[in-house]
Amino acid sequence: MSDRVVISVENLGKAYRISHLAERQRYVALRDVIADRLKGWWRRRNLRPAFSSNEEFWALKNVNFQVHQGEVVGIIGRNGAGKSTLLKVLSRITEPSNGRVRTKGRVASLLEVGTGFHPELTGRENIYLNGAILGMSRTEIKKKFQEIVSFADVENFLDTPVKRYSSGMYVRLAFAVAAHLDPEILVVDEVLAVGDTQFQKKCLGKMQDVALGGKTVLFVSHNLGVVSNLCRRCLVLERGRVACDKPVMEAVEYYHHSLFQKADGTDVRAPHVLFEASATADSDLAITKIELLDERGQPKPVVGTWERVTFRLWYRSKRKIPRGSMNLQISSLHGATLALFTTEPDSAVPLNILPGDHAVDCEIESLPLASGDYLIGAGLALPNVEMLWWQPELATFTVAARDVLGSGLAPVSTRALIATRHHWRLLE
Repeated sequence: MSDRVVISVENLGKAYRISHLAERQRYVALRDVIADRLKGWWRRRNLRPAFSSNEEFWALKNVNFQVHQGEVVGIIGRNGAGKSTLLKVLSRITEPSNGRVRTKGRVASLLEVGTGFHPELTGRENIYLNGAILGMSRTEIKKKFQEIVSFADVENFLDTPVKRYSSGMYVRLAFAVAAHLDPEILVVDEVLAVGDTQFQKKCLGKMQDVALGGKTVLFVSHNLGVVSNLCRRCLVLERGRVACDKPVMEAVEYYHHSLFQKADGTDVRAPHVLFEASATADSDLAITKIELLDERGQPKPVVGTWERVTFRLWYRSKRKIPRGSMNLQISSLHGATLALFTTEPDSAVPLNILPGDHAVDCEIESLPLASGDYLIGAGLALPNVEMLWWQPELATFTVAARDVLGSGLAPVSTRALIATRHHWRLLE
């Protein structure tokens, strides 16, 4: 990374106007249209929506930051926080309402599947079109052409109009074009979720190569494991503002803690309730609550390394599902799966999912985690058939520091996540 600033954002704001109806527009059937024409113009007026007011909504407000050449910066936040709007402004797709954005160098962006592609043109023609938009000569594009095609794996469809491409083919070619045509700044939104696992790995590897080549990458994703591995710095957006701009591990921890906090900083959950669904009335099947209990079944707000603990998972179902399974996953805050517990039918406790509200306990005799915060995920499945309900990042829980070795020294180091029981023996 150099000291050269390639992106400078000063007091950036983006506002939209939202119109509200005075009355809810009622459903209009064909018979209403016919009757309306017969009864005259005054009847038609009652069928039209009346706009009573316009509300100003700020998707971005007072955003300030700088990015240096060679930095790989992650951008995370809840849905609606302003992440995609920020990238559109940086890519010159959307005009800001106020403030200023300065970029130095060629910007290639991949914000939506097929961004910048003309659907009627072939894959070959779109490669040359995108290169021309980026300011490259035909000779420069030809040098990169075969590399782009090989990366996207679309050789057999190169002369087919891209409107006939599948979403996976579309995004493979779009990313290949954006990443290979020598941009100084590469801006990527969560569109990589469209590709398969192998292609996602190729994309991440290419973004790392781009960064090592002295280029700059801005990357928006909900996959915190990928963000942690790819980025060294991360911005957390909340309601259109930059709430946190820190090294990636600190930013990810801030984001997880903010998920369960009110505006005054207090936790919205009961101390032992890790997760509780706000609404599941429309769901045929869902996990509604996860509680943390001690070995006596009492609420346990914080657990310690090697303690015996119970995770109580409540679910609600509207139908009977014979021989299903409950799954509980523990991960690091950065997306690495540490443990997975399941009630598969070949285990001692096959699960028959029954209509109504029910609970299942997962007892862990000795929790092998060092002190720190961890993610809980859970799901309900038909083993070897399909996952019926799955959320990998439902909540966080805390493991407290303890002198588990009984040495009177410092607790188990937080430099590692796993703390297993062990013994040392000196050999003569």
